[in-house]
Amino acid sequence: MQPSYIPALRFRALTPWYDFIIQATIRERAFKSRLIQQASLQPEGRILDLGCGTGTLTLLLKSQYPSTQVEAIDADHQILGIARDKAARAGLDIAFHQVMSEALPFPDASFDHVFSSLLFHHLTRDQKLGTLSEVRRILRPRGRLHIADFGRPHNATMRAAFYFVQVFDGFPTTQDNVDGLLPGLIHDAGFPTPSETAAFATMFGTIRLLQTQKS
Repeated sequence: MQPSYIPALRFRALTPWYDFIIQATIRERAFKSRLIQQASLQPEGRILDLGCGTGTLTLLLKSQYPSTQVEAIDADHQILGIARDKAARAGLDIAFHQVMSEALPFPDASFDHVFSSLLFHHLTRDQKLGTLSEVRRILRPRGRLHIADFGRPHNATMRAAFYFVQVFDGFPTTQDNVDGLLPGLIHDAGFPTPSETAAFATMFGTIRLLQTQKS
């Protein structure tokens, strides 16, 4: 049996519209640019985009740091096809891999930075912990993890807005996010408790940016 996952926006018919919907509703360019900015990347190194979706963050990383080796993974072949097409049109050399995030095909201590944008609210509790354990394994000593995802809402309006995400992506996978449990799960996976670097109010809830460093 193939491992199960929740496609972007849950329904296959919406996949071709993913970029348009995300850009129009959740301030994508703003929070992804801030996520890259917080990393203070060096020109050389190896970066993984975890759950890359259509590759927007992946392409931003490679275009801003062309001498850096950028790789990306996603479980969804359809959305990876979109990402590969975007990279080809932009003339960017990026390695894309179709794998589950809790079974990464990379050696131990092989990446300097791992980025993740809007992946973790798609994962069950066990998948979240399995993914974080894999990220810790593949990061080099003092390698850093950068996450942008839905978190505890700013207020009642943001909580109501996030309800629509829960309807689309499922209540069991999203509940840890809305309860603000993701930082604790990161710590449970062996990382220092992450710091929150920014928060964005969007049409679908509060997106929080986190970062931590492997000891």
